[in-house]
Amino acid sequence: MIMPAGLGQGVILGIGHDICSVTRIQNILETHADRFLSRICTEAEKAEASTRAHLATYVAGRFAAKEAVYKALNAADQTKMSWRNAEILTGHKGMPVLSLNGGCHDGLMSLVADGATPHLHLSLSHDGGLASAFVIVSSITGK
Repeated sequence: MIMPAGLGQGVILGIGHDICSVTRIQNILETHADRFLSRICTEAEKAEASTRAHLATYVAGRFAAKEAVYKALNAADQTKMSWRNAEILTGHKGMPVLSLNGGCHDGLMSLVADGATPHLHLSLSHDGGLASAFVIVSSITGK
C-alpha cells in the first residue's frame, strides 16, 4: 500500500468483495421484512432504511457490505461475529461509512499489530439489479 509521506507504513490486513441481487432482497422483504431487517440491520441502519425510496436496493448494498466485511476479516476468529456487528451508514456526500463493533471489532483488532491504527475502506455500487461491495481492512504503523 502506498501511503502519503509522514503517515507511516500501511499494511493491508484483508480484502473482501460481495455481490447481491436486489430482486432476491426484494423477495425476502416482501415476505419477511421485519424479521430479516432485525436480523441483518442495526437500529441506525433500519432508521436510515426507512427514509429510502428504494428499500431493497439500500438493504442489498448493506447485505453485500457485511458479507464483504466477513471476507476481509477471514484471518480472524469469526465465531462471535454477527450481522449487526458491522454497520454501514451514509456519510458526507453520500459516501458509505463502515464501523465495526462486538465480534467484528474484536476480530479486526486481533489482526492489528500493537501500536498500529486500523482503517476500514468501503465502496458500494448498484447497477443492473445488483449491489456490490468492496472492503479493504488496513492498518498504519508509526509516523
